[in-house]
Amino acid sequence: MTAAHADWSAHPAKRWISIARKRRGAWLAEAPAPVGDPAARTAALMAEGPPLALGLDLPLGLPRAWAAVRPEPGFPAFLRALPPGFLQVSDTLETVGPDRPFYPRVGLRGMTRAAHAAALGLAGAGHLSRLCDRATSERPAGAPLFWTLGANQTGKAAIAAWRDWIALALMEGASYRLWPFEGGLHALLAPGTATLAETYPAEAMRHLGVRLSGSKRSRPARLAAAPALRAAMARQGVTPSPALEAALASGFGDDTAGEDRFDSLLGLLCVIAVLDGDRPDFIPDDPWIRTWEGWVLGQTALPSPLPGAATPYSVHDETRRAP
Repeated sequence: MTAAHADWSAHPAKRWISIARKRRGAWLAEAPAPVGDPAARTAALMAEGPPLALGLDLPLGLPRAWAAVRPEPGFPAFLRALPPGFLQVSDTLETVGPDRPFYPRVGLRGMTRAAHAAALGLAGAGHLSRLCDRATSERPAGAPLFWTLGANQTGKAAIAAWRDWIALALMEGASYRLWPFEGGLHALLAPGTATLAETYPAEAMRHLGVRLSGSKRSRPARLAAAPALRAAMARQGVTPSPALEAALASGFGDDTAGEDRFDSLLGLLCVIAVLDGDRPDFIPDDPWIRTWEGWVLGQTALPSPLPGAATPYSVHDETRRAP
C-alpha cells in the first residue's frame, strides 16, 4: 500500500507532501516534496495501483451546531454540492450568516468569537468548534474551523483545499473515500482509490514520542528532534530514503518551509502507525462525528463536552493490522 501526508496551507509554497510505499512488507519513505497540483499528485499515486491512505493537515468536517439545520445527510454530501458563496470570507459580521460562516478577513478592533457565534445563530463561542478541535489532556485546543484570523487558524487552509481540489474532485466522481464518514480506515482501503483522513501534526508528535526543545519554526529545534524521528521510524519499520535522511540531518532546511516539511513527515508516520495497527483506528461512537464533524486520525484522547451537553462517548475501534 501507499501512505502519504500533506502539510497544507492556503499558500501553495507551504504545501509539502511526504510519501512512503509498503512493498513486500517493508516501508520506504521519501523526502518531503512540494504538493504541486493536489489532484494530479493524488491521481498519480492512485495510478500506481495499491491502496492510498492520504493524511491531510486540514479540517475535514463541520461543527455539529452549525450542521444541525443542514438538509444534507452529512459532510461528504455537503462537499459534493458545495453551496455558492459558502467559502467567501466576510469582512464584517453584517455579512456573516449560516450560508456564509467564515470570518474575519482582516483583524478589526473589538471582534470576538462570541459575536461570531451569535451571528451564526449559535449558543456560544464553544459551538464554533468540532469535538476534535477541543483541548484534551494531551494537547491544547485547535482553532474553530470558521475563524480565519491568526497563526493558529485553519479556516483558510480548509477553504483552499475544499474549493480548489476536494469538492471539485468529488463532484467529478474521483475515487476518493473520506474517513471516518464512510467507515474505518482499513475498510475503506482499495486498489486505485485514495482514502483521505484529517491529521494534526501536534497530535502525531505526541504519539511518536517526539519533543521539541523550541518552536518547530526553529531549525535547531528540528535538528534536535531528528534522533526521536529516526527512532520512531525504526520502531515502525520505515526506512528513510537517502534524500529523507539528508533532510533529517539538515533540520529540514533553513527556509520558512522547513516547519512544513517537518510536519509532513510527522503526519506520514501517524498514517503509517494507524495502517500498521500501532495506533488504533479510533472513532468515537457519536453519530455527529461519523456524519458531519469528522475526527483526527490516531487521536484517542477525548475532550470534555461543552457544559450541559451530553455526548455519548462510546468507543468504536476499527483497528486491524494491515497486511
